[in-house]
Amino acid sequence: MVRSDAITHVLAIVMSFLLGGCTGNREPQVRPPGDEASMKTQALKLGAKVLQTDSPLDPIDVYLVGFHPMKHDPSHQMEAHHFCKQVNEDFAQCVLFDGNTRTANLNGIEYIISERLFSQLPAEERRYWHPHNGEILSGQLVAPGIPAVAEKELMKSKINSYGKTWHLWATNRGDELPLGEPLLAWSFNRDGEAKPGLVEDRDKRMGISSAEKRHERRELVTLAQPQFGVDALKNSFEGPVTPIAGVEERQAQAK
Repeated sequence: MVRSDAITHVLAIVMSFLLGGCTGNREPQVRPPGDEASMKTQALKLGAKVLQTDSPLDPIDVYLVGFHPMKHDPSHQMEAHHFCKQVNEDFAQCVLFDGNTRTANLNGIEYIISERLFSQLPAEERRYWHPHNGEILSGQLVAPGIPAVAEKELMKSKINSYGKTWHLWATNRGDELPLGEPLLAWSFNRDGEAKPGLVEDRDKRMGISSAEKRHERRELVTLAQPQFGVDALKNSFEGPVTPIAGVEERQAQAK
């Protein structure tokens, strides 16, 4: 028998696909150097679009917007537009862009796993995976353009999950090309960790209120379990920080 919560999750994903639409655009922050596409290149693109099928991009139908500080440089923070494929109930994979228009730059990837899969990872591997409860319960992580009830069910399905994120291109710093080593990203787990204006700018541009999202999700706090990695960047940010209800560090069990 199919579980009712699984059905609800599927409905939320379907609704995000059918009803999703951006309430505000984020243009790319840089444009890579290079000549305009030639007529030959444009013809090849058109031919591929018409003749090539079964693209792995076709199932990418969930759109999320959140924020990432870099784990080894928490002062480096960016807005991240996630376009995701829900592979199964426990695993999703996302491509990350610096905007949500057709000219946006692909600047990273993120894999999302459930608490169950995370619990099976070796201790050494867990240090790459950031907790998601802070993003969800703070109202910072949003799914623009879908009904509030669908968004809430989507966020409910991600409570206690973890993400492994690599940013490959610092377009927010003005890099015109992907330069240097990939950067491991983390999550905000306390109020005050995001730089002033980072969340507010996104909210204003996209017609979103993170404060209202937090209020709408307050009952999800009861589902939140302590997570590993909440304190990974503790004391790494300037200015005062305050706890987010339901976001706690999970202590390793003594052997």
